[in-house]
Amino acid sequence: MPIPIVKKNMMSKEENGAKNMMNGRPTNKSTAQQKPSKLEVGIADDQAKDFDFAKTEMKYDSTGMFHWTPARSIEDCILDRNQAAMTVLNGHVVVCLFADPDSPLIGLRNLVMPLRASNFHYHELKHVVIVGAVDYIRREWKTLQNLPKISVLNGSPLSRADLRAVNVNLCDMCVILSAKVPSNDDPTLADKEAILASLNIKAMTFDDTIGVLNQSSNAPDAMSPLGSPIVLHRKGSVYGSNVPMITELVNDSNVQFLDQDDDDDPDTELYLTQPFACGTAFAVSVLDSLMSTTYFNQNALTLIRSLITGGATPELEIILAEGAGLRGGYSTPDTLSHRDRCRVGQISLSDGPLATFGEGRKYQDLFVASLRNYGMLCIGLYRLRDAALTTVDATSKRYVITNPPFDFGLLPTDQVYVLLPFERKQSRFSFSETEV
Repeated sequence: MPIPIVKKNMMSKEENGAKNMMNGRPTNKSTAQQKPSKLEVGIADDQAKDFDFAKTEMKYDSTGMFHWTPARSIEDCILDRNQAAMTVLNGHVVVCLFADPDSPLIGLRNLVMPLRASNFHYHELKHVVIVGAVDYIRREWKTLQNLPKISVLNGSPLSRADLRAVNVNLCDMCVILSAKVPSNDDPTLADKEAILASLNIKAMTFDDTIGVLNQSSNAPDAMSPLGSPIVLHRKGSVYGSNVPMITELVNDSNVQFLDQDDDDDPDTELYLTQPFACGTAFAVSVLDSLMSTTYFNQNALTLIRSLITGGATPELEIILAEGAGLRGGYSTPDTLSHRDRCRVGQISLSDGPLATFGEGRKYQDLFVASLRNYGMLCIGLYRLRDAALTTVDATSKRYVITNPPFDFGLLPTDQVYVLLPFERKQSRFSFSETEV
């Protein structure tokens, strides 16, 4: 009978000091306090034989769509400047947040959740460091407390000391947001702090002799969330202008202030400007376009979910709509099957099996070969702005080309956005990142 085995395993787990699980919820009750006459794990007897509760952990939410961790107090996740500097953060995401203690909530969970999608392995999750007023973040914490790998630095996004402490030059992305209510007097000032923070980071310089990390090439599944192997010898940006960054704007016209070397006409529409094409600026008005696209093309919602939300199920949408938040669940075969969904990747054409396509081949050749041989769907290119220049004036900036024409020529320096199938093995296809 499976019941005694389960009871024995649960008792041994209690002796080791771990929390018991009852009906999908953690409990601190000891085994002696629980009724010994019935199975307390909340599943039918005929299902119990399929589980080894000594090895089962609640790593995902109840729907299996996102990574989950037991609720943590915000105090346990707060770093001071010295602690952040000693952590030697690398390959992480920095969120620069401007907010007053009484600012309206902007829903930071919607930003972090896609980065915690279960189709990423746990070691691929990028650490998220939020730099801002802890009094405001504490109000948002209830929706973040069950998401792993989050730290908070109580500081200012305009403080260079705080930015250096979180190693902004070593981050994979710096996101600049503002929760402050714009003044009715002058709407153009709504983005003042976000723009100043962006320009402040771009004006910083960093010592190129620090921040070099070594990682064993024998590490299993050494793949980044973008599908590329972790760089073995990683150096951060020497100049702040090379730090990957995206700034949220309330007013579209303020995009003209983000790039000092951009000569675009101030009246140019947002989608034609250099910051938007390079992915360094995002405006709220873009959401209107996405909503309109979804209304006229229902099939677009599936792609938009994969790109933006990390996936969703009707059950998860109901849970979030009712305000329950993420709840932990056992890793059952049913919930684990939800991990088997595509994710966005970025492939370099500089080396690897696809390198031959960067030598004058056409986009149609790459599209067909990627889909037929590797099950990857190409959705666009990420091209150097000055790919044709070899002078010192050439910039490392890239811009996005979505759905290029079939006869579009490819370059060795191009990177390709693809939808990757889950559980791609590194031995089958070698990904690489191009350092620029």
